[in-house]
Amino acid sequence: MNPWPLIRAALLRYRFSALAFVLLVAAGVALAVAILSQERALRAGSARAADRFTLIVAPPGSRTDALFTAVFLRTGASQLLSADLTGKLLNEPRARFVSPLAFGDSDRGAPVVGVVSKLVEHLSRGLAQGRMFATRDEAVVGATSPLQVGDQFRPAHGVRDAGAASGQGLDSHDLEVTVVGRMRPTGSPWDLAVLVPVELVWSLHGQPNGHAPDSAQVGPPFDPPFTPGVPAAVVHTDKLAMAYQLRAAYTGAESMAFFPAEALLLLYDILGDVRQLMSLLAVVTQALVLLAIVASVFILFRLLVPQFTTLRALGAPRRYLFAVAWGFTASLVGVGVIAGLMCGYGLSFGISAWLARSTGIALEPSLGASELQVSLAIFSIGLALAALPAWRIQRENLASALKK
Repeated sequence: MNPWPLIRAALLRYRFSALAFVLLVAAGVALAVAILSQERALRAGSARAADRFTLIVAPPGSRTDALFTAVFLRTGASQLLSADLTGKLLNEPRARFVSPLAFGDSDRGAPVVGVVSKLVEHLSRGLAQGRMFATRDEAVVGATSPLQVGDQFRPAHGVRDAGAASGQGLDSHDLEVTVVGRMRPTGSPWDLAVLVPVELVWSLHGQPNGHAPDSAQVGPPFDPPFTPGVPAAVVHTDKLAMAYQLRAAYTGAESMAFFPAEALLLLYDILGDVRQLMSLLAVVTQALVLLAIVASVFILFRLLVPQFTTLRALGAPRRYLFAVAWGFTASLVGVGVIAGLMCGYGLSFGISAWLARSTGIALEPSLGASELQVSLAIFSIGLALAALPAWRIQRENLASALKK
């Protein structure tokens, strides 16, 4: 005997209750899928963002803080490399180029970063529009910056509240900077940044500009007596062996040098622990939801006792009743899990778009083995729990049921 006609009839008769059960299962699965998908997308996106940074040199301290400063442009209260060490580092002959990173200004919430042109060329791999800055009053903007080539702006001291719509509350420098170029997309916070010659940032903050007072030079070589300290510097070399030599040379009492992957591994370990915890919580939480649904199905099946009793009286075997009852609950779980997978995948795109706007990191969510494993675990638990009301129904004593 085919149990599906009866299962379909029960689903249609109690469609609103069935829909509520499906939505509960789908909500739990969608949340688990979205969280796991975002963790993997964030891991891949941060790795792509840091991929073009060979070596970072910063004052001794937290590698994670230095990584956030150099790669993700999340500046905070940090120490500076000494002026003597900075002058030596910026003229390091073993590196293909060394770019200082100078912060302190912004434009409409976007950081204005002082760099050398070779770093811009390296990150962008060729400009998408315009040309590289050649004088101290010119700038190159990131791929997603609202500024256009030819626009002029005045850098504001400090970083304004991201929720504000203008530069109110910040003092602008008395200098007009002209945008002369736009970078290609990098998939990192640098896409939102405004990049200017480092000499400009130093000068605007009353520091030596890396060259003699009467010099209009932009970029290296820098004059050590006129070079101030920096919070971090990016060192690039094409040879891995040379990168390790430079890492050893600038790791000591005055500075630390590290590969971005070293700091990312620590973050990945933390994210991995959180992911495992969230996976376990998702399965446990969903198991409790499924248990509540099974309890509700028990109550719902009490309404169907007359129909099951009639089937038993007509000679329907116990396994047929078991198949009907189990198939009803299993259908709710199966549809809920599938709907949750699809909704979770869609939700992850919305979360990725929000995170990309707030962090500048390009995220590409996808469904992976972790999401499928959690969904399969929830589905398996649901199928097992579905056997409880089915077992109870088929164990109903026919004589007792007929007396009710």
